Amino acid sequence: MFPSRFQTWWRLVLLTGVAGLVCVAHYGWWTPAQWSVPAEYAGESLEILARIKAASEGDLAPLRPQVMSRLGAPFGANWSAYPSSDMLLVWTLGQVARVTGVAVAANLALLLAVLSAAWSFYACARWLRLQWEWAMAGALLFAFTFQTFNRGLQHLLIAFSWTVPLAILSVALVASSRRVQWRSKWGAVVLVSALAIGVSNPYLLFLYLQLMGLALLAHLAGGRWRAENVQVGAAALALALAALALVQVHPWLYATDTAADSPLERNYGGTEMYALKPLELAVPPATHRWEPMGFLGQRYLRWSDWRSTEAFAPYLGLVGLAGLVWLGGAAAGAVWRRRRVPGAALTTGWVLAFASVGGVTNFFAFFTGLALFRASNRFSVFISAAVLLFLVARLSRWGRAWPAGWRRLGAVGSVVFGLADQLPPPMAAERREAMARMARNDGEFGRRLEAELPAGAMVFQLPVISFPEAPPLYQLGDSEHFRPFVVTETLRFSYGALKGRSSGQWQCDLARLTTAEQIQALESYGFAAIYLNRRGFADRGEALLAELAALGRSERIEGVRREQIVVRLQPAAQPVPPIARKLTFGRGWHRPPHGGLQTEPRWAFEPATMSFFNPYADEREFEVKLGLSGAGSVRSVQLSVNGREKLDVDLSDKAREFPLKVRLLPGPNHFNLDSVKPAVRLSAERRQLRMFAVHGNSIRVVDPAAETAK
Repeated sequence: MFPSRFQTWWRLVLLTGVAGLVCVAHYGWWTPAQWSVPAEYAGESLEILARIKAASEGDLAPLRPQVMSRLGAPFGANWSAYPSSDMLLVWTLGQVARVTGVAVAANLALLLAVLSAAWSFYACARWLRLQWEWAMAGALLFAFTFQTFNRGLQHLLIAFSWTVPLAILSVALVASSRRVQWRSKWGAVVLVSALAIGVSNPYLLFLYLQLMGLALLAHLAGGRWRAENVQVGAAALALALAALALVQVHPWLYATDTAADSPLERNYGGTEMYALKPLELAVPPATHRWEPMGFLGQRYLRWSDWRSTEAFAPYLGLVGLAGLVWLGGAAAGAVWRRRRVPGAALTTGWVLAFASVGGVTNFFAFFTGLALFRASNRFSVFISAAVLLFLVARLSRWGRAWPAGWRRLGAVGSVVFGLADQLPPPMAAERREAMARMARNDGEFGRRLEAELPAGAMVFQLPVISFPEAPPLYQLGDSEHFRPFVVTETLRFSYGALKGRSSGQWQCDLARLTTAEQIQALESYGFAAIYLNRRGFADRGEALLAELAALGRSERIEGVRREQIVVRLQPAAQPVPPIARKLTFGRGWHRPPHGGLQTEPRWAFEPATMSFFNPYADEREFEVKLGLSGAGSVRSVQLSVNGREKLDVDLSDKAREFPLKVRLLPGPNHFNLDSVKPAVRLSAERRQLRMFAVHGNSIRVVDPAAETAK
């Protein structure tokens, strides 16, 4: 018994050591200084770092409102309506960051993503009694599959794919003729896997639910079905959904501005753009380390007109492609001989049928309108896991008669060849050093800010950029305004409020004012400084800095590269809360083209909502002016505020202004517009389905001084 346990642990140590060494070598984490720099420091990786930072400060945690207290100043950034995945993982990384710092925690997460995938695949393969050499080879190839490992820090939560082998194994157990009893080890695998999948990435859960549902149908249709398997499979489905509801409860419980539209713009077109193109399983990336392979990727970039930013993610690698061809041949042979088709072929076939462009996912999105899971190319990780499990199972069967030395040599050879093919080229030394220098400079800049500004001081960030998924502004990328937040401990920043929420509308309104008006307003709100990122200005912010100096605001705190500049303000001793000057458009309105200006008129294609955030602690009277028109002939339009009707007017295609006074509650207030008459379509083009329009709107508090009287 002891030697068997010793061998088991020795092999796990070997697997962990090899996977960890490959990961460390790829990222260059050889010294403590290299570990202290995040693997990436741009784009969406900054949002990941911000999430870890917020979790370390107690702002991101399961079963709680997701309010970032140091973002979206002065009200805080409520992210409860922002769909997120792996809440438990982010919370755990936040606790690690309390000890190690954010960068080290993020790097440890990348390492854990690799190790957990390797452990999971190896455990499933050994559970199926496959030879350990081939099980380890498959585990290493799966851990570094291009779909997940190439994601890096920018898509950290997608990089965790350890639940995929467990999903495939548990589905196979339920579908098999083997009896899966409640208290058996097989039943435990199915239920524990369902729980793990439920609390992790919703993309993986979405496909797991499909596969488990199909397994139950196949089992029931088989004639000699086992009641225990059906019961355990149904319980697994319920458990996975319950776990999802538990970790994703915040959008339903804690989202305050319920009239607002989703912060993520998703549509049917995205389900085509980001769908799985089967060819992409075989097309190597344009950056492949082998020139002939990279040539094919470059050709795909030149020839393809309908590809996404994740074009090369589904690449299976040459070993995976060999396994896919073998699997296809085995499935065809089984059909020809009327034998049982390999389970891996059924899994692969369903993923291709569902996720491919023009497949079930597009039918589903087109007829139901649900386009949340638009990037179905990500489901190719199930193909990778199924193909590799099939491949190592066949090699394990064939290799039983081989001498142990030959088996191990074959396994090592497949791993070396497969990793050389799958691993993306490491970051160039010059770029790595530039990134490390930027991160270190930001850390020094953050320490200077905290030393020179009062604790808890509010900093307004320019240019004003929406969050999330904002288009680049000059050279300023998405999420780059998170940089000062990640490297400070107490300062509060204006960036980070979810777009489309009325609590952040005042920032958009303020951006339209002159510099003098902005300074006067910000100081009255209590802001102690303005932060400028030069990359967001066509003239590198020189004109704005000159205006600030002319207004007597010339005291600066600058980063080493003078890219980030903070100009000190003179905050009021008794600040007043910022108030938006316009209502915020919510659901039912045509959105401007991605990256387009929020111009008016804004047309509604169905009953629509608007909202306004009352920042005062009590109910106040506001004066509202709305310019409204209707589409087509005369139509009746009703306006209600917080459920109480305020307008019922007949509109034509000529805009009319309607002034009204309303009493608004503290926090978000809802303005609902409706028309009994259906919308009319003006043409077959986009955004031509129209019901009524807002041609202009404004709002102001009638008596702002009333607060002090109470």
